[in-house]
Amino acid sequence: MLSSAFQFVLISLYLTSTLAASDFDWQTLTADTTLNWKPCYSGFQCSRLQVPLDYSEPNSGSASIAIVRLPSTAPRTEYRGPILFNPGGPGGSGVDAIVAAGAAFATVFGPEFDIVGFDPRGVSYSTPQISFFKTDVERRFLIPFKEIVIYPSLNASSNAVSKTFGDFGLLGQLALQSDTDHYLQHMSTDNIARDMLRITQAFGFEKVQYWGISYGSVLGATFATLFPDKIGRLMIDGVEDMDSYYTANVTNLTIDVDASLQAFFDGCEKAGPDICPFYAPSPLEIAAKLDALTTSIKEQPLPVVMPDSHGIVDFLFLRNAILYSLFSPYDPVVGFVSLGQSLAALAEGNATTLYTMIAEPSFECQASPPPFHLNNFEAYIAIACGDPEPINDTVAQLEEFWMNGTRVSQFSDLFSVTRVLCAGYKIHRQGRFQGPVGAKNTSFPLLLVGNTLDSATARAGALKTSKAFPGSVVLTQDSVGHTSTVAPSLCTYGHFRAYFMNGTLPAPGTVCPVDAELFPSASGNITSRRLPSVEEKRLLDAGREISSVLRRAVPRRAL
Repeated sequence: MLSSAFQFVLISLYLTSTLAASDFDWQTLTADTTLNWKPCYSGFQCSRLQVPLDYSEPNSGSASIAIVRLPSTAPRTEYRGPILFNPGGPGGSGVDAIVAAGAAFATVFGPEFDIVGFDPRGVSYSTPQISFFKTDVERRFLIPFKEIVIYPSLNASSNAVSKTFGDFGLLGQLALQSDTDHYLQHMSTDNIARDMLRITQAFGFEKVQYWGISYGSVLGATFATLFPDKIGRLMIDGVEDMDSYYTANVTNLTIDVDASLQAFFDGCEKAGPDICPFYAPSPLEIAAKLDALTTSIKEQPLPVVMPDSHGIVDFLFLRNAILYSLFSPYDPVVGFVSLGQSLAALAEGNATTLYTMIAEPSFECQASPPPFHLNNFEAYIAIACGDPEPINDTVAQLEEFWMNGTRVSQFSDLFSVTRVLCAGYKIHRQGRFQGPVGAKNTSFPLLLVGNTLDSATARAGALKTSKAFPGSVVLTQDSVGHTSTVAPSLCTYGHFRAYFMNGTLPAPGTVCPVDAELFPSASGNITSRRLPSVEEKRLLDAGREISSVLRRAVPRRAL
C-alpha cells in the first residue's frame, strides 16, 4: 500500500453514483461525429461526440466525448447557442457539474443558451478512460479514496519527500504499464481545446462560448492561443499562472495562501467567541494558538470512529482541512465558521467535528459495482503531468524546491507535491502545446475573473494572462477563496450575463462585492444592505447552488 499520505482526505466528488451513475447509463449511447441527443437524467439531453484521438493523424483512432446539455428554453429566434463549462482539476467532470447545477447556470446566464457540460477526453464518462489499474479494488488499495484530490505533506516526516517520490514513481510506472495502446500521450490540454471546437461546430456554431474555472482557465487560455479567431465569448475564472502550469512549478500560484489564512485570523477576532470559538483577543494570538495546536496534533494524533467512517486526525489531516477551508471560506460546511468551531473542539481534545468536515465513507467491495467513472486523480496525473516539460528532479532537488517555496507560503509542503508527482510520470507526446499562451488579436476579447485573495490561483495570474491577450479585461471579485464561485455576487453575475448576452466587458479596474460574509451574524443576514428583490434572490440562490455543487465536485485546484 502507498504511504499514509494517500489516506487523508481532501476533496470528495460527492456528485457520485447517487447523481450520475445511477440515473443514466452512458454505455447506451454510440459515439458519432454528429450530436444525437437522447433524454437523460431529468430535463437534460446527452450525447457522445466522436473526435480524433490524434489530431495529427485523424484516421488513427478516435475518442468519445460525453456531453450533457440543459437545453435553451428561449424561442428559436432568441437562441444564442451553447456555453461550454469546465469545472477544473484537470479531471473534473463537466457532466456531473452541469447535471447538478445546470438550472442554476441558466438562471445566471439566461434561457437563451444551452448550458453544456462535457467530460474532457479520458475523464469520467468520456473514452478512452484514463486508468492505471486493472480493477477498482486495486485502485482503492493504492489510492484508498477514489473520489479525492490528495495533498501529502512533504514536511510530515524526515523522509516524506523520498517516500512520496517513491509512491508517485510507482503510479508513474503503473501508468506506463497500463498504456498498452499508447493513448495516454493524447490526453493533453491542447487536444481537449481542439475537442471544444469540434463540440461547438457540432452544435452548428463556429465560435466557442466558454466558462472555465481553475484548470479550466488553462484550457481556455490554451484554446484562445490555438484558435484566436474562434472566440465568441471566453471567460476564465480563478486564472492560473500559465507559465507555472506548463512548467509544473506551482510557487507563483501560492502567493495568496498565507494572506487567506490571515483573513481567517482577522475575521475570527472581529467575530468574537460566540461566532468563532477559536477566538483570541488578537489575530496574532489566534495564529499562535493554531501553531500550538498543529504542533500538538503532530506529536499526538487523535483517532475518530463514526458509524460510516473512521480515521485519524493528525498533522496531514489538520493541514489539509485548513487548506480546504481556505478554498471555500463562505461555505456553511467547510468554511471559516465551521473551521473556527472545529479548531476550538480539537483544542479541547474532540477531533470529530473537524473530521466530519471532510470525512470519506469507508470503502466496501460491492458484488456488482457500477461502472467506474470517478477517475479524477488518475486524469489529473495524465493531463497535468503530461502537459509540461518532463520533470527529472532528484529527491534532493525536490526537497530544495519545496523548501524554497516556503518563502512564498507556509503551505509549500502541500502544494509542492505537484512537482514530486510529475517527476514520476514519463508519458509525454512530442509536439504538444507547452506555452506560452497569448494572441495579439482575438475575434472577441476575453473576460478574466480573479478574487481579491485566491488560495489556489492568485489574482496575479489573471493580471499576467490578461497582458498576453490585448483587449481582455480582469474583473475582480472582492472575496477570499478559489474562483468567483465561492460566494454569490449580484455584481459579478450582472457582468457575466452582460458579457455573454451583449458582449459588454466591465470597465477596467471593476471590483465586485459579494453578497456573503466570512463570519455571518447570528441572524445570517448581511448588515447594512437592502433586502434583495425577488429576481435578485433568485440569482443569489442560484449562485449558492453553483458554489455548493462545485465545492463538492472539484472545489479546488488539484495537487
